[in-house]
This record gives sequence, structure tokens and C-alpha cells, in this order.
Amino acid sequence: MQYDFTSILERHGKDAIAVDSLGRNPGFAPEAPGEGFDAIPMWVADMNFPTVPTVTEAIIQRAQHPAFGYFSPSDEYYDSIIRWQVTRNGCDPALLTRECIGYENGVLGGVVSALTCCTAPGDPVLVHSPTYIGFTKSLTNNGYKIVHTPLVKDEQGVWRMDYEDMDRKLKKYHIHTAILCSPHNPCGRVWERWELEKAMEVYKANDCVVISDEIWSDILLNGHKHIPTQSISEDARNRTIALYAPSKTFNLAGLVGSYHIIYNSYLRDRCVAKSSKCHYNDMNVLSMHALIGAYKPEGYVWVDELCQVLSNNINYACDYIRDHFQGVTVSKPEGTYMLFVDCTDWCSAHGKTIDDVEKAAWAVGVAIQDGRMFHGPCSVRMNLALPFSRIQEAFDRLDRYVFNAQ
Repeated sequence: MQYDFTSILERHGKDAIAVDSLGRNPGFAPEAPGEGFDAIPMWVADMNFPTVPTVTEAIIQRAQHPAFGYFSPSDEYYDSIIRWQVTRNGCDPALLTRECIGYENGVLGGVVSALTCCTAPGDPVLVHSPTYIGFTKSLTNNGYKIVHTPLVKDEQGVWRMDYEDMDRKLKKYHIHTAILCSPHNPCGRVWERWELEKAMEVYKANDCVVISDEIWSDILLNGHKHIPTQSISEDARNRTIALYAPSKTFNLAGLVGSYHIIYNSYLRDRCVAKSSKCHYNDMNVLSMHALIGAYKPEGYVWVDELCQVLSNNINYACDYIRDHFQGVTVSKPEGTYMLFVDCTDWCSAHGKTIDDVEKAAWAVGVAIQDGRMFHGPCSVRMNLALPFSRIQEAFDRLDRYVFNAQ
């Protein structure tokens, strides 16, 4: 491979909550490992890989100029996004103009802007469950009522949308705004075109604006392909507010910087107006250059290699769980680098709780995340964006000290 995904990245003392928060923030971060074990960070959804070198090169080059005053996004910024979306996601260059693109401090900030321009506090919003905790916090913090429509596993264990349940709840609660996560976090589904077509038919029938979080759209496993929600139909293009970012793809969350794509001028004007009201939704000049660096030709190669590495990690982990952890189940993700692992049967067979599982894992340095906050009653969430050697070590520890401990 052209880029390094095997070296173990030292993150201690580098402002990384993934390692520096362990044992210091009860209820949020896992406990620190016991004596004799180092920490393997598998909870926060950021990567333990160095970003593509063109990102740091772009930041350093800009930082060498000693003025950091007021600025406007450059043509190169917009051109980089358009080129990335056209090349990676098949967007129509005749439709995706710079007017459709708007800056957001973060995808969740964009979600809140979109919600507040379409709904009022106290209104219900439809969200699939299991549910990303960021949606839960953003909705509750802003006074919205969450109505969950559960994803269901089919006979092959694949998570699917329940279109009848979606339609029933949209009608019952008079809901006109829904959040769609594509690819889905935490389940890792990369929705097929026919699935999105059926979902958008349900939303159209209920006059529902769709806020589509597509931050994971570049992290695709084992050959799966992302279908932008807005590409499904002309109606989908006009009722969807889509949110993207290079932060998840290139490990840039600490720099802050996302963007929306909104084709409908009415929705776009409303969202831009709302996002401006706080007088805080402004781009950082280094964030802009980080995006430009990420979306250079080298970034295309880096992401393709990343997805190969992550596919290998996911395949290894899912096979290991199937072959070694009886009573533990997981639906293999098609995108993202997170596993959502169900321990219900194992806990029942061994008289344990999910708290017992987590504490045993944390004690040996496997810093996994509690899945209950994502509406998985007996689940854990695991980040596999680490060098393969760390994945092997983590599952060896889970085998010896947690699921098959003597």
C-alpha cells in the first residue's frame, strides 16, 4: 500500500479523548485498564491512523503565512467538494453548483439548523433505532420529541427499514421531519437504491422533509457503494437536506468543518438563515485548507486503501465473534468502521449483565463503548479503525478474559 495503516499511532498527550479520557470521565469514557495492560481505544468514532499527508501539508503551507484574518471560502474549496461528490458519489455536475453547498460547524450542527427551520420545539421527529447518540442529544437538547421506528433484522441478519412502521408513525404523530442516517450508524448498513426509493416514497406520501446524515458515505466496506439520498428522484432531491464532512473520512473531527448540500432553494434559504442566527457557524481558515488537502488526488487513493484495511478488520472481527464467542452476535457492517455487537444470549447463558462485559473488557484495556445509549439494550459498540495488530490483540484479550474466561 502507498500509505501507512500498520504503525501504532501514539495519541497520549495529544488531546485525544479516545485515550486521555479513560478513567477520568465516569459515565462517558470507559475505565482505565488494569495493571499490565495498555489501552486499545475502541469507543470514540475517530480513527487511530494518521491522516493523508496532503492534509497536514495544506495546513502547514497556510500556517506559514503569518496572517489569519477574516476570509471567504475560496473557489478551490467549492470546486474540491463538487469534484469529490461527482467522482465518489456520482452527483450530477450540472445540478451540484456552489450555491447548493453551505458550511456547517458540524453535521450535528447542520441537523439542528435543519430541524429548527422545519419544526418547532415540542414537535415529533422520526428517527430509526438503534440510534446514534448524537441525534438523541441534539433532539432532546433542542426540545424535540423523538419517535423511534426500529430497524429489524431479516432472515440473513441484515438490518432493514420497516416501511409500514415508518408510515404508521408519521401519520399517527403528524410528523413532517425525519432523520435518515446513510450509511447507518451504529448498524453499518449501506442502503441499497431500492431501500432508499421505498423510504423516500413513504416520506413523500407524508409530506416529510428528510435530513440525511451522510457523514459516513466514504467509509465503504467489501465493495459496497453509497447511494446519495438526493439522487433517488427529483422529489427526493427537493425534500432532502444532506450533510457531509471530510472529518469522519480523514480523521479531522478536531478541526471542525462540515457542509450541507441542499438543492431546494426554499429549504436552503431557511437553513442558511437559521445557521447564521447563532453568529457562530463560521468556517476556520485551517479547516478550509484541510478539506482542500483531503480532497486532493492523493486523498482518493488514501480512502480506497483505508476501506481495504477496514474491510479486512471488519471481516476478521465478525469471523472471530462467530467462531469463538458463542451467544454473541453481530450483523456485519457494510459501511463505517463500527461494530454493534449484541451480547444478549451470552449474558443470559452466563448470568452476566452488559455492565459485567464492559468492565471485564475495560480491565484488560479493550476500551469498548456501552451500546445502551444507542438503544441496544445488551449491546456494545466497537471501533475497528486501528492497525490490524491492535484488532488481533483486542480480540485475543476479549477471548481470554471476557467471553471465554475460565
